[in-house]
Amino acid sequence: MTTTPLRKDAARNWDRIVAVARSLVDQGIPLQLNDVARRAELGVGTVYRHFATTEALLETVATPCLEALVAHGEQALADTDPGRALEAFLTRTVEAQVTDASLAPVTAAPADALPHTTELKKSLWSTGSALLDRARTAGVVRTDVASADLVPLMCGIAYAVDVHSGGSTDRIDTAHRYLATLLGGLRAAPPRP
Repeated sequence: MTTTPLRKDAARNWDRIVAVARSLVDQGIPLQLNDVARRAELGVGTVYRHFATTEALLETVATPCLEALVAHGEQALADTDPGRALEAFLTRTVEAQVTDASLAPVTAAPADALPHTTELKKSLWSTGSALLDRARTAGVVRTDVASADLVPLMCGIAYAVDVHSGGSTDRIDTAHRYLATLLGGLRAAPPRP
C-alpha cells in the first residue's frame, strides 16, 4: 500500500503532534486529542485530520518500538541456538515494556485503530510462538509452557517492575533480574540419572 507524502507543513504538524503525544505518554498523562492540540499549538481540527482517535495516535507513538521489536524478532529467528534466541527476544521485549509506556496499552488493546499495528502485533506473537516452539523442540524449555503463556508472563514482569523498582534508573536491572528468574523456571529440568 502506498501513501501520498504529506506536504511539508502537514508533515511538520504530524511530527509535532506525535512528539507532544510521546512526551505526554512518557509523563504518564492520558492522551486527549484536544489537549495534544493545545500543547502542540495547533488547531483541534488539524490534530483530528491526522488522528481520528486517541487510539490511533497512541498506536503511532508505539509504532517505532513495535517495529524495532519485530526486527529484533527476525534476528532472533535467524539465531541457530534456540535457547539463546528465545532469551534474547524475551529480554528485548521486557526492556521495551519497561522503557516505553506506549507499548503496554497498545499490545493489550483488544482491537487496533491502525492496520499496521495489527500486522506488527501478529508478527510479534507469531515470532514469540515460533521461538518458544523451537526451544521446546530442542529440549531447552519445559514442554508444558504454551505460547499463550508468554504474553501474561511478560506482562507480569513489566507490572512487577512498575510496582517494585526503585526508580527509573533501576527499571532495566529489575526487569533483567525478574526475567532471569522466569527463564530459570522455563528451563527444562535435566534428565534424572
